[in-house]
Amino acid sequence: MFTHFRYQLYILSTALLISLSPLTYASDLQKEIRMKEEIIDYIMDGEAIMLHDAVARHDFLSIYTESDLDTAKGAVIIMHGRGHHPNWAEVVYPLRTGLPEFGWHTLSIQVPVLSNDASFYDYLNIKEETQPRIEAAITFLQQKDIKNIILLAHSCSVHMAVDWLHKHPNAGVNAFIGIGMGSTDIGQPMLEPFPLEDIKIPILDIRGENDYPAVIAKAPQRLKNMRQAGNSKSAQRMVPKSDHYFTNRGKALLEEIADWLDTL
Repeated sequence: MFTHFRYQLYILSTALLISLSPLTYASDLQKEIRMKEEIIDYIMDGEAIMLHDAVARHDFLSIYTESDLDTAKGAVIIMHGRGHHPNWAEVVYPLRTGLPEFGWHTLSIQVPVLSNDASFYDYLNIKEETQPRIEAAITFLQQKDIKNIILLAHSCSVHMAVDWLHKHPNAGVNAFIGIGMGSTDIGQPMLEPFPLEDIKIPILDIRGENDYPAVIAKAPQRLKNMRQAGNSKSAQRMVPKSDHYFTNRGKALLEEIADWLDTL
């Protein structure tokens, strides 16, 4: 009986190791490398930093932009939307270059990507791959003696970030900003609501006035759950005349976020 148990334990351990192997890494690493090569020489604001994914055992691109203010308030980790990169012109670039003007360092990280035709549910299948990247970003900032760390995510990456926050409530993040929370593909609704009632740090739920219908429709429920968490600094905000990607409204998004950060 004991020998049989040891054999079962060996099989389970082997399966776990295989699942963590870069050979079974589900995201498209070659596409990620191509994206990095296309943008890295054109990063004018900030410094390209290669962080290490300890699970996949490879490096990934991030862009670190320091604030010039004498007394920086902290740092914001920025996670781009589905299929994009850490220097994406919409949402990411206005925030990663604009927040330093308000006293915040920024670290924009490459989130795992899939093929162009991948769906929302396809991305949910690789949400675990995002977690070591968030942790690598936190470690990088902590090594710079930055203690006030904010996690910010847009669109599909909100699902990845909230999942990580729910599983790691004491992992060094002091607040969370979700942009366009609850976005999905048509015919692929969320399988379960965000567990915002269990996340005790301050949360900003911010969307565009003309955001996706799913984002707008679920806003009252998200607010109710945030209030159940009991943090008085959590809030919902809406940017007028803005779509899901804040096209030509990056400055307005930046100002709303910077203003909320000051309330912390």
